[in-house]
Amino acid sequence: MAQTMTQSGLYSKSPETLKNIHRLMVRARLLEERLIKMSKGGDGYFWIGGPGEEAFNVPLGLLIKAGKGVDHDFLHFHYRSSATAVAMGVEPLDCMRQMRNTDQDPFSKGRNFIGHFAVPELNLLPIASTIETQYSTAIGTGIAHARADTDAITIVNGGDAGSAEGDFHSCLVWANRPALPLPILIIVIDNGYGISTERDTQHGETSIADWAKTFPEMPGRTIDGNDVEASWSALEEAMSYVRKQRKPYLLVAKASRLHGHSSSSGANRVNEADCIDLFEKKLLEQDIATASDFETVRAEENAKLSEHRQTVRAESFPKAETIWNDVFADGLPDSYPTKGGS
Repeated sequence: MAQTMTQSGLYSKSPETLKNIHRLMVRARLLEERLIKMSKGGDGYFWIGGPGEEAFNVPLGLLIKAGKGVDHDFLHFHYRSSATAVAMGVEPLDCMRQMRNTDQDPFSKGRNFIGHFAVPELNLLPIASTIETQYSTAIGTGIAHARADTDAITIVNGGDAGSAEGDFHSCLVWANRPALPLPILIIVIDNGYGISTERDTQHGETSIADWAKTFPEMPGRTIDGNDVEASWSALEEAMSYVRKQRKPYLLVAKASRLHGHSSSSGANRVNEADCIDLFEKKLLEQDIATASDFETVRAEENAKLSEHRQTVRAESFPKAETIWNDVFADGLPDSYPTKGGS
């Protein structure tokens, strides 16, 4: 007999919506596992990603006001954001192209390593390999959103280790200036480690969200990022605040890191809570899906990834003579200001 649970929040939504969230989580996870295999099997040079963060990152992708231009959310992500990108419609095939560095990679034309998305039509700005620099660049689009007549916001995410760096704190300070508060949702995914260094050996604050106490107008909150419902609810609350109040919000999500830091640390599975297992348990308790449904989803998604692998292995690599393509601009557009302040 199914357990009786409060039908509010996420679980009040249609079964189709919940099943779609589950499929996207599985798609993102299987993609990451396939990318790890590609890296170990010679179809890539390096892997880094976010397996274990799907319970937070998929809801984030579904709740974003996606599109191009200042009337849509601007996104400053880091290299563990694949589940968010997949939830927004980024194709796993294109991720596999970037892993193998083929010339069909739409994000960097085979120049960058995995997880470095750049999608202009989604306002997804190029992801940098250097950690936390995205918190500084988010200030710029935050200013644009503050000056525009829109409910769109800037969203930036990063890891717990980088929140000890100056770029993160610059973002907090700029976002909270009384003269021009910035509508930025500032996200930290806290997986407990900075590469191999435990968080508690480096951070003096009790919680990263405590930094919000410095700024009276900025809410700060810590949630269980392994819980889909908690993540969905917290993101709805935070986004609503930033959209309506046009002020920043600091949201910290504690999540698992299921395959270590990267391929440099082996990328082997570790024994931490698996958010997909936890979500599937809830779906079973609610009689929303069956174990057979889960098996079907995995089989279908794995079959697609196998097809993509064959496609990617048949593609060519960038030619040597293209090395300088897209490095230098031909000039400034006519719309670029020639005098005056920023």
